[in-house]
Amino acid sequence: MHFTHRPYIPGETIAAIATPPGEGGVAIIRISGDDAIIVGQKIFSRSLKNTPSHTVKYGHVIDSSGKRIDDVLAIPMLGKRSFTGENTLEIHCHGGALISRRILELALNAGARPAGPGEFSFKAFINGKIDLSQAEAIAELIAAKNEIAVDAAEAQLEGKLSEKIKDFQEQLTEIAAVLEARVDFPDEGLEFSEEEVIIADIAAISDKIKNLIDTFQNGRMIHEGLAICLVGSPNVGKSSLMNALLDKNRAIVSSVPGTTRDILEDDMRLNGINIRLIDTAGIRETTEEIEAEGIRRTHSAIADADLVLLVLDANKGIGEEEKNLIAKMPEAKTVTIFNKIDLIKGDFDPKDFPHPVKISALNKWGLEDLTKKIDEVIWEKGPPSKEEIIITNIRHKNALQKAHESCERLTEGLIQGISPEFLTPDIRNALYELGSIIGTNVSEDILSAIFSKFCIGK
Repeated sequence: MHFTHRPYIPGETIAAIATPPGEGGVAIIRISGDDAIIVGQKIFSRSLKNTPSHTVKYGHVIDSSGKRIDDVLAIPMLGKRSFTGENTLEIHCHGGALISRRILELALNAGARPAGPGEFSFKAFINGKIDLSQAEAIAELIAAKNEIAVDAAEAQLEGKLSEKIKDFQEQLTEIAAVLEARVDFPDEGLEFSEEEVIIADIAAISDKIKNLIDTFQNGRMIHEGLAICLVGSPNVGKSSLMNALLDKNRAIVSSVPGTTRDILEDDMRLNGINIRLIDTAGIRETTEEIEAEGIRRTHSAIADADLVLLVLDANKGIGEEEKNLIAKMPEAKTVTIFNKIDLIKGDFDPKDFPHPVKISALNKWGLEDLTKKIDEVIWEKGPPSKEEIIITNIRHKNALQKAHESCERLTEGLIQGISPEFLTPDIRNALYELGSIIGTNVSEDILSAIFSKFCIGK
């Protein structure tokens, strides 16, 4: 195993550019460690000695010969008052890759070493400024692709998930103490909670953990986005609908059936969620080799999609071919779209079909109804509120799942009358898994895997 982080050396001084590469108004060089101010002093034109924490000094970055490199602002953040929990100096210079790289090189020559990915956040974790779930929230906040993802990451960074996990731990620890006391002091005449009360308490904790696990599906959609697949027979208007939703001519539209032979994808935002929109080959019986391969890929895309938009030709009506196609669709994740509704004379009621919507892709009629219907299907219980704690991280979900399984085994064991000494391993395992979420007991390889995904400078 190759670890991202070398063994932690308390106070070791590191430096990196903390802003994205490229041109901009301002770039930030971050230096953190016991010698951060000493390193900064070697390249800054004014004295930083005894400068109060979190104050700004204007001056110049200079090289070893005293040559002026750039006009900058220097901001010391000292000790526990800094993000890392160690002395930190930020140098704000003019934006641009060359000037920021030059200042970083001067800081490295003055005694700092290059920071690795996520090493500033790693210092903050080691020094107790943040727990592991909060550290992961920083990476998710940076990578957030929509406002809902930002809200979820900020709630986690504020410690709302950590508070929930610690609450579970405290309750389980109290129960563990009672069970172990029963084993260690069976004849001491101590008063313990009734068995039914303990079982009810564990069941309540287990239910709360399960509720948190159940938020992961929404969390995954928020964090990763959705794959939405356009499906239908040839020439029903799938490509026209794709172009209408994207508001650009992405797919070739033709009156010739079977124009789309392969998977065509593009990205869009829909109701605040990132969407990967997939146009597929029209499904029909064919002996043509290339078209048949396209249809095979269509079925694969349907299986992998989070949502299927089944497009039907309302003007053509529902025949055996359409009925067979509808029967093959996963009903729970299918929206049935009746296209070309502008060609229908009289009323047309598609209410007996799964999540029906009437549109005209050509004229862009009914698209608002379609987006509302998509919202209804993907958010079964409504979109999450800003106050709701949502699991977006698969590591957290897996740990919670294991903790939940341990609680379930513990409850079942108590109901069956199994002696407590045979049940305490389950409660200890639940506590271990919960602790892994906030970082109270994680191995070096897990820490390395987490922080290696961070950008350098964070």
